[in-house]
Amino acid sequence: MSVPDDTDELVSPATGRPLTKRGEATRRRLLEAAEVVFAEQGYHEASIVKITERAGIGLGTFYLYFDSKQSIFEALVVDLNRRVRHSMSEAMGGAGSRLEAERAGFAGFFRFTAEHPALYRVVREAEFVSPEVLRLHYTRIVEGYEAGLRAAQQAGDVDRALDPETTAWALMGMGELIGMRFLLWERDADGKPPVELDPVVFAGMTRFIDNALAPRDTPKEDQ
Repeated sequence: MSVPDDTDELVSPATGRPLTKRGEATRRRLLEAAEVVFAEQGYHEASIVKITERAGIGLGTFYLYFDSKQSIFEALVVDLNRRVRHSMSEAMGGAGSRLEAERAGFAGFFRFTAEHPALYRVVREAEFVSPEVLRLHYTRIVEGYEAGLRAAQQAGDVDRALDPETTAWALMGMGELIGMRFLLWERDADGKPPVELDPVVFAGMTRFIDNALAPRDTPKEDQ
């Protein structure tokens, strides 16, 4: 499998040519339909027919954009990854410190996952359907996260004794499980999921993160 990069030009697998604006819009409709179908039915119960019917696009047209059910599934994971990272980075813009950036980034993550609960099911199924794209999803998030923590350590915003890679994975794991518990699993009296993370839960989580990342005096023997 060749995993596309965020900056790759979209090309039709049938013609090998770059997609037109109209073609990109059609591909987007297929991905939006796939997001719903895979989330509701799972990978094995989903089908290309169900995806095209939901998108309102002919079955033959599907193959101008994807060559199989697995290929659109993998493209969906990459697309969700790109969009969740954009939501986080957009939210973090303008933050005055790394701790503020953490709070804003997690707020962006939870907003996205509340609107796109498919992220959880699709990513978890990728472990069995396409392990390579699962690893890509997590490493693309962690790479940027780790770089931000290293820069914050140099600026004195984050405890310099923390290992950036371990910290990035730990924070990402915490955010994913908090979202699963309080967004994906939570339901009101009518059985509807929340539209946002409970502010009390968010406050508790960010306090934990503040305490974990806050700069500390470095012992003289470590200086």
